[in-house]
Amino acid sequence: MPVSSVYNRPLLLLFLTTIFWGGNTIAGKLAVGNVSPFVVVFIRWLIVSLIMLSLYWREVVRHWHIMRPQMLMVAAMSAFGFTGFNALFYLAAHETTALNIGIIQGSLPMMVAIGAFLVYRSRLTIAQVGGILITMTGVIAVASHGSVARLLEFQINPGDALMLIACLFYSGYTLALRNRPKVPALPFFAVTSTVAAVVSVPLLLWEGMAGDALWPNFNGWLICLYIAIFPSFIAQVFFMRGVELIGPGRAGIFVNLVPIFGAIFAIVILGEPFEFYHALALVLVLGGIFISERSSQKAEAAAP
Repeated sequence: MPVSSVYNRPLLLLFLTTIFWGGNTIAGKLAVGNVSPFVVVFIRWLIVSLIMLSLYWREVVRHWHIMRPQMLMVAAMSAFGFTGFNALFYLAAHETTALNIGIIQGSLPMMVAIGAFLVYRSRLTIAQVGGILITMTGVIAVASHGSVARLLEFQINPGDALMLIACLFYSGYTLALRNRPKVPALPFFAVTSTVAAVVSVPLLLWEGMAGDALWPNFNGWLICLYIAIFPSFIAQVFFMRGVELIGPGRAGIFVNLVPIFGAIFAIVILGEPFEFYHALALVLVLGGIFISERSSQKAEAAAP
C-alpha cells in the first residue's frame, strides 16, 4: 500500500498510533537493565528533535514570531508533558508491571475532564461524573492490587504512584494545548521536542552524578530507537493527521485502545500474569471512559 494512501486513512493511522503507544509500555519495561530512565528520555527527545528540525526548520523559522512571546508556556508544556511524563514513566517501569502502567495510563481522559472543569469551567454532565468515578475506581483497583486491606492501609506500589503523577503531568500538557501558539502542529511539535531534549539534560547529569546512569547496550539502543521513532515520532504525526481528517472528538476515542494493547503486549511479550483485579480495572477504566465520552458526544450534538 503506498505511503500516501496510508496517510489518508484516518482509522488505520489512529489504530497504528495506539499500537505504537501501547508498545511504549513494553519498551519501558524492557529498558530496565539495558538503559537507565533519564538516558532513555534524553536519547528519545534528542532523536525526535533532530528528525523534526531537519524536516520542519523552515516552518519553525516562519512561525517563530508567533511562538516566541509564548515560549515560557511552551517550555513548561515540554518540561512537564514530554520530559517529566517520560522520566516518571520509565522510572515507574522499575517499580511496577507493564500491565499496571498501561491500565493507569488509561486514566488520562478522566484527569483531562476533571482538569477542564477546574481550569476552564467546562460543563460536566451527571453521566460524565459517573464515568469519572467508575474510572477512578478502576485505577484504585489496580493501584491497590485489588486488595481492600492494602487500600485501607494506603499501601500503593511506588511505581503505580509515579505513573499517576506522570499522568497528571500529561493531563496538564493536554489542557495547555488549548492556549498554545496558533501555528501548525508539526512545527510546534518540532519546537516542543527540542525543548524536551534540552530540559532532559539536567536529569541526565543528575543521574550521572548519582552514579545511576546506564548508557544503552545493543538491546538498549534498539529499545531507544523504537521509542524515538514509533511512539514519539510516527505516532505523534499519525495522531495529528488523524485529528486533521476526522476531528479531535472521534480521534480521541482511539486513545482508549492504548491500555488494551498495553495489557495484551504485557501478557504475550513479557509473560506477565493477568490477575482478576487487572480484568476488573480494565472493565472499569474503559467502561468509565465510554460513559463519559458518550455523554460528551451527546452534549456536543445537542449544542446549538
